[in-house]
This record gives sequence, structure tokens and C-alpha cells, in this order.
Amino acid sequence: MITIERVSKSFRPSGGGPPNDVLRGVSLHVPKGCLYGLIGPGAAGKSVLLKMITGLMKPDEGRVLLDGQDVTQATELELQKMRLKIGMLFQNNALFDHLTVADNIAFPLRRLTNLTESEIMTRVAERLSCVALSGFDGRMPAGLSGGQKKRVGVARATIAQASIVLYDEPAAGLDPVTSQKIFELLREEQRAAGATVVMVSSDLDRLLTVTDRVGMMYRGRLIFDGTTAEAQASTQPHVRQFVHGLTEGPL
Repeated sequence: MITIERVSKSFRPSGGGPPNDVLRGVSLHVPKGCLYGLIGPGAAGKSVLLKMITGLMKPDEGRVLLDGQDVTQATELELQKMRLKIGMLFQNNALFDHLTVADNIAFPLRRLTNLTESEIMTRVAERLSCVALSGFDGRMPAGLSGGQKKRVGVARATIAQASIVLYDEPAAGLDPVTSQKIFELLREEQRAAGATVVMVSSDLDRLLTVTDRVGMMYRGRLIFDGTTAEAQASTQPHVRQFVHGLTEGPL
């Protein structure tokens, strides 16, 4: 499970001026085995919150707990061990252009585990099969479509069989049909692994077809936390406008 307690984060502009308060006392609990959708307008603090969960960024105040372990107080060695539990798909896929599909997917295992090369390649083949890319192991990223790159990213994010998986805009730049397939794949992967998933996405129409719970960020604060059905039925002005795509309202 993921527990975020009163987390705040500010950044000072390089040219001076008042600090930019990106997160303002955010508290959030994501139950074990939940697929949690994090929504909100741009610059609301969603991606920063994901970085807090992985320990890539530390809060100015508050703390983040993963299965009871405090990420914010962990040493670098402790963080490395915690990250064995975490898979992440970045918004831009973050594939290595100079590595084949197989080597991209294998990267987390080679960096974080002591598995043999034979064991690693067995896992790679299994992941490629799960994302419907069997036979793509020798391809280079430059030869893949946008949807195929996303699938490779999903395979890499899940290859370590992490108990926590984070997705940052997994369908960005994809057409509606491919986007729906990606969301359905992520849901299938989450159910099969029983993983705890936090997914940031602007594609609400498709995101809300797969989530168990939803949180909405607005100006650095978590202004809503509830089930998907509760989000869709919410009368809170900001939530209602954002979820239903209304053009008039307070955003």
C-alpha cells in the first residue's frame, strides 16, 4: 500500500521571486491491490507526487510510506532495495535508443537483480508475449510505432514483478483506439499481478473505465479522493467540470 502524509514541496524560480508551491499538504492512501487514477489540470502536482513515491524527489514536509517503509528517510542503499518493489512507465517511454527491445525490457533486472542471463531472457520473452509483441526482441525503438513503444514500456515497468507500479500519462500521443487498448492492457496486468497501481492520465474517458479509485489534484492540493463512481457523480464544482469536460466553471 501507499500512504502519503501531509506532503508539501516548493521550488524557487531560478531568476528569483516567490517560491512555487507545487504540493500543499497532500495526504493520500492507496489500498493494496488498487488501481488508482490521479487526475487534475496541468501543473497541479501529479507527476511530482509520483516522483515522491519513488524517492526521486524528497518533500519539504511530510512523508511517504510504501508498505510501512518511510521513503523520505531512507538512505540511498535502502531506496535501491525499495525500488525493487516499484515499476514505472514514464510519460515519454524513456526507452534507450541504442538498445534493442529485449535489452530495454531487461534493463531493470540487469541493474537491480542477480538473475542469470538465461533467467532474464525467459522473463523478457514472457513479458513480450503478454504485451502482444512476441518476436520484437531484436527490434530497435526507432522502428516501433507509438503504441508499440508504450507496450515495450509496460513490459519493462512490469518485468521485475513489482508490487507497486506507477504510470505517467501511459496513453499520451496515441490515437483513441490504441489508447483504449493500452488502458485495457494495464488493467489486465494489474489484475494478474495483484499490484498496487497509481496512474496519472489526461485521457479521462478511458482512464475512468479501468480505475478503482480516483484522486483529483488542483493547485497542489488533493481536493477529491473516492471511488470512480463517486468521482463521476461528484457535485464538487472543480471535480464535476474536469471529469465531465465542461467548458464553463471554476477551473
